[in-house]
Amino acid sequence: MHKHSIIIDTDPGQDDALAILLALASADIELLGITAVAGNVPLPLTEVNARKICELAGRPETKVFAGASRPMLRSLITAEHVHGKTGLDGPILPEPKMPLQKQFAPDFIIETLMSHPAGTVTLCCLGPLTNIGLALVKEPRIASRIKRIIAMGGGWSEGGNITPAAEFNIYVDPQAARLVFQCGAPITLIPLDCTHKAIATRQRIEKFRAMKNKTGPAVAEMLDFFERFDIEKYGSEGGPLHDPCVVAWLLHPEMFSGKDVNVEIECESELTMGQTVVDWWRVTNRKPNAHVVRGLDADGFYKLLTQRLLTLP
Repeated sequence: MHKHSIIIDTDPGQDDALAILLALASADIELLGITAVAGNVPLPLTEVNARKICELAGRPETKVFAGASRPMLRSLITAEHVHGKTGLDGPILPEPKMPLQKQFAPDFIIETLMSHPAGTVTLCCLGPLTNIGLALVKEPRIASRIKRIIAMGGGWSEGGNITPAAEFNIYVDPQAARLVFQCGAPITLIPLDCTHKAIATRQRIEKFRAMKNKTGPAVAEMLDFFERFDIEKYGSEGGPLHDPCVVAWLLHPEMFSGKDVNVEIECESELTMGQTVVDWWRVTNRKPNAHVVRGLDADGFYKLLTQRLLTLP
């Protein structure tokens, strides 16, 4: 079996939790470490949440590292209005017993990429890209060693979800995002245009609730809380599951469709700060720097999630 060697960079978040659980439930993934970043909630909560999720999955040996507590150049903006005060509101999960690693997350990213053969480690990015940006500034040589960056972020035909123009992950640290998109590493961007097709309907949530393990019912409780915001906002029959699309694309890219285009990040205008300017119709001469995903087989996606999560304790 071919194994994907990955680092998950994350700011959990209920949908981040499902992405981490999907990775931990997949025998074809070698999770080298989880790097926490400030985003949905401040860093002291995201690093705790990452460890809570590992323990829920019965994987306390997973290495979790704390990274940036604020964006590279801006003040931190968080999303408790979506994810609750803890970032993982919904189920009551015990405080983690597993230790937080002492190494700074960007240093772990650099060390891992420099010590593994070039082109063998994928970065799965579920939150603001601050940790990756800091790692690229400190050690630019890592760009050529990354197999691929798969990032949930941005939106173009769907607009933004934190401002009219910008999606939350990119808006929190647009300067870091610009560094990432200019670094030359292969990138897959999974924007709102794709993730808004991954709707957690009541029927899909009930499949998690019916699981005879700890993980399934806990996931159902997370989604019960998480989707209340999106149902009210979008008028949809459930909330979209953004971040698990990153791990699902890694495992089954054939469930998705998109194309190679140029993506630039707006960092100057306050009106459109953090906008992903996607040249979908290739109206500029700018060279493609990302594979931007738009289509999703939602039934296949939820089948993958339920099948894999059934294998957890």
